[in-house]
Amino acid sequence: MKTESVIIQREMAAEQKSRLARYSDLIIGRRGFGPLLKYELIVLLCARLPGLLGLWLRAKLYRGLLGKCGRNVVFGANIVLRHPHKIEIGDNVIIDDNCLLDAKGQDNAGIRIGSGVFLGRNSILSCKNGDIVLGERVNIGFNCEVFSGSRVELGADTLVAAYCYFIGGDHDPHDIEASVTQQGSQSHGIEVGEKCWFGAGVKVLDGLTVGSNVIVGAGAVVTRAVPAYALAVGVPARVVRDRRTQG
Repeated sequence: MKTESVIIQREMAAEQKSRLARYSDLIIGRRGFGPLLKYELIVLLCARLPGLLGLWLRAKLYRGLLGKCGRNVVFGANIVLRHPHKIEIGDNVIIDDNCLLDAKGQDNAGIRIGSGVFLGRNSILSCKNGDIVLGERVNIGFNCEVFSGSRVELGADTLVAAYCYFIGGDHDPHDIEASVTQQGSQSHGIEVGEKCWFGAGVKVLDGLTVGSNVIVGAGAVVTRAVPAYALAVGVPARVVRDRRTQG
């Protein structure tokens, strides 16, 4: 288990920090004029630029911000990158318009996206000092979120329909007198095996393992581990059969 406090609000409100330092810590992840200038110029030049020219410029220039960027990566318009030096992307990846890739953290590895991944429009990969790993050929639909306070991993060839949420962390509300934002948070992480299918609107809670070749029906809320080859449906999700059996 990884335990973190709600640090972003506290750090942003720190009086001893300048606005430039706050911006650098929140968005860029590195101090200094050089990283700031590089980030600002690239974003200003091509982040919102439409059409083929925008796609071409982002493919050429974003690799200079990222920790690693493979071949034939497509970056849509209005993509937001935070702590981009902790983001690694494989070959033949498509990241659609308006996505957020936030690798923010003090000592985390960040975001690792395998080759052949598709990330749908308006989807979010959000680290809170955690790590996110998408295996090869993972396909994530539009308006999804993967949140990690420790480690969230989706295995290769997993299909995630629209409006799904992988919630890799939670608040610790044991002090009933303190506000939730003033208390700590905790994360056990989420591990999803290969070749899974999550229907539209599925929620997977923190601390769970989902085996390979699992199907989770639309709208389900996964609150306990799901074994390999299971078909799970409902709120909370329950296993209704093993896919290797008939019926």
